[in-house]
Amino acid sequence: QLQLVESGGGLVQPGGSLRLSCAASGFNLDYYAIGWFRQAPGKEREGILCISSSGGTTNSADSVKGRFTISKSKNTVSLQMNYLKPEDTAIYYCAQVTYCPAIVATMTAARTASWGRGTQVTVSS
Repeated sequence: QLQLVESGGGLVQPGGSLRLSCAASGFNLDYYAIGWFRQAPGKEREGILCISSSGGTTNSADSVKGRFTISKSKNTVSLQMNYLKPEDTAIYYCAQVTYCPAIVATMTAARTASWGRGTQVTVSS
């Protein structure tokens, strides 16, 4: 079962940048589509970006399009976040997804996916 660990969160001022990492131990991510999700206080978890198993397809939610990008190496999926806004404050999670859909809001975790602790991102002055 694929196990993923998120890291890289922190406190950043509005307009700043952060880079999150999603690391897989002992697995080659070339075989897995991966999605980034986030959950803000009092809200449901939402999918925001995904990348296909080959890395050739990436899709983003409108809320982060043009600001966040996703990339993948053999063992790590990265989330580069630029021009951060206070509304980006949330716990960020990565997970194996069934596939990377054009409408990211419909993205679903794979049946065998397990959720990690996530990494907290706080955008505040």
